[in-house]
Amino acid sequence: MKSDRLLSILLLLQTRGRVTAPELAERLEVSVRTVYRDVEALSAAGVPVYTERGRHGGIELLAGFRTDVTGLTADESRALFVLVAQDAHAALGLDAALASALRKVMAALPAPHRPAADLTGRRVLVDATRWLGGPRRAVDLAVLQDAVFADRRLRLRYRHSGHADPRTYTVDPYGLVSKAGVWYLVADRRGRPRLFRADRVRSATPLAEPVRRRPGVELADVWEVLRRRVEERPGGLDVTVRVRRSRLDLFLRLNAASLAALPDDDGVSEWVTARLSYGVVGEARALLAFGDRIEVLEPDEVRAELAAAAASVTELYRRQDRSGE
Repeated sequence: MKSDRLLSILLLLQTRGRVTAPELAERLEVSVRTVYRDVEALSAAGVPVYTERGRHGGIELLAGFRTDVTGLTADESRALFVLVAQDAHAALGLDAALASALRKVMAALPAPHRPAADLTGRRVLVDATRWLGGPRRAVDLAVLQDAVFADRRLRLRYRHSGHADPRTYTVDPYGLVSKAGVWYLVADRRGRPRLFRADRVRSATPLAEPVRRRPGVELADVWEVLRRRVEERPGGLDVTVRVRRSRLDLFLRLNAASLAALPDDDGVSEWVTARLSYGVVGEARALLAFGDRIEVLEPDEVRAELAAAAASVTELYRRQDRSGE
């Protein structure tokens, strides 16, 4: 609807300042010509909006102009009150601010929408933390957050997984991302996207230099590249296994990232066959956690790898038993 689009333009201009017509057109999924017609409609309605041509031009509201917009629909009102668990806000020091903001939003909502919004907040909770995540190192996001908002470069001392000693990096941060309850710093290092787990940052020092981000690249763009890099790891080693039905659900949950396809399950057989894809043979050692409830059918090199690993563990305990005699 045109009225919704006009309201969206007004809100974008209030929050973003000057915005180009092509950017508005892309956000609203309309043509640039339609954007200019909408701007003329806003101006005719008394909104002090103007367009400036040229390389650095755009569409902007007159300085100091603000308006209270309360034209939220019922669904929009409910959407504001679908809350994530407060861990994420608490980590950023924003839990109290969130509660205060929601009280203010509730007061500003059209009266007919308030009961539904309140009920949504009490009936729906999104908790992004994984089950059985185990204890985690306390994370202080204050320095990372300050550098992100101040647009400063960062010097990190960072410990990689499997390494005892931290390494030092100078990075250009784009922002912070919380993924399944784990915080990450998304940054460029030497112009290339990198991902740093916040709980592995041993120290972070903001530098006097301004951040050097790639032109036109936003946090969401870099995160998409990094997310795909993690999730679309090259496979190349196809492994066929059979799993006892009693452990099938757990197997599927723990090996979701390695599944080549969902298994064919008749819902009756004691054993279910599944196919996995690994990058290297050693990754298959994780299957040992299922003991005799899983069997590798092929290839032979993976069967040999697991057999050798199991024999090594058995010998370890035998030596300990003999030394205790």
